[in-house]
Amino acid sequence: MNIHDLEAFVAVVETGSIVSASARINLTQPGITRRIQNLEDSLGIALLDRQSKPLRPTPAGRQAYEHGRRVLRSLDDLKAGVSPDGAITGEFRLGVMPYLSEAALSQPLDRLHSEFPDLTLRIVSGWSPHLVEQVAHSQLDAAAVCLADGTVPPEEVSGENLGSYDVLLVAAPSLGVPRTPKLTELSRFPWVMNQSGCGFRSFIQHRFEAERLPFQIGVEALSSDLRMSLVARGLGVGIITPAGLAGSHWRDAVEIIDTPDFRPRVTSWMLHRPPDGRLARPISVFSQALREVLKSTFQLPA
Repeated sequence: MNIHDLEAFVAVVETGSIVSASARINLTQPGITRRIQNLEDSLGIALLDRQSKPLRPTPAGRQAYEHGRRVLRSLDDLKAGVSPDGAITGEFRLGVMPYLSEAALSQPLDRLHSEFPDLTLRIVSGWSPHLVEQVAHSQLDAAAVCLADGTVPPEEVSGENLGSYDVLLVAAPSLGVPRTPKLTELSRFPWVMNQSGCGFRSFIQHRFEAERLPFQIGVEALSSDLRMSLVARGLGVGIITPAGLAGSHWRDAVEIIDTPDFRPRVTSWMLHRPPDGRLARPISVFSQALREVLKSTFQLPA
């Protein structure tokens, strides 16, 4: 088995196309195709579903990708270990969920650039459940996510708890939600939420379903500012972090809903799949910087 063949296959899985993989590793498209065929011949099985667009791995290809990613990461660790100047190089594939993006992509990102200038950062955004899955499957090296308070990461993933904080329920006075409603009363109103896949939305929906209560989505909107404007116009109940509400243009147009039997909290996590290898220090530096920003923003305990 050839390492270059493995690199080409990993590039296709991660980019979803021969064209993008070609640009990523600076190899012609026929060269990419030839290397993947070589790998498939050596393993005796098809690794890619050629009928799907974007290209997707077959079940065997998914396993090959996860093992291959770890092999390539081990090689990067080896190169870093024998580097004469000790510089940490290669890729650092980092996922950040939207609610943490403002905090994560400020001082923590700057600190990474400053301390590890030779490290190539590839940052993607996504909902927490998807990012957790990507870390577990070695598609990401680490991810900053939010999980419902009390939820722990899967066993194959290591995580550092960065602190817990409240999530506020808000609504416009015109919607007519009682200031201190019971969950049954709250279930009569529509919600303004992220699209399906958002961990917050799933958490709230599961709570309502556990009580056998309806959970109505009035409007789906990806932009947090748009969601708040919709809430302010009386189109549904919304959720927002305390810091998000304090910085929102719509904060004076909504009121906080205090539901005695439902006070959602979330915990921020920095997740990675062990062993960390050469990325142990970058992950630690980013995690500590993010913890400091979140502590300052949400006034979390030390």
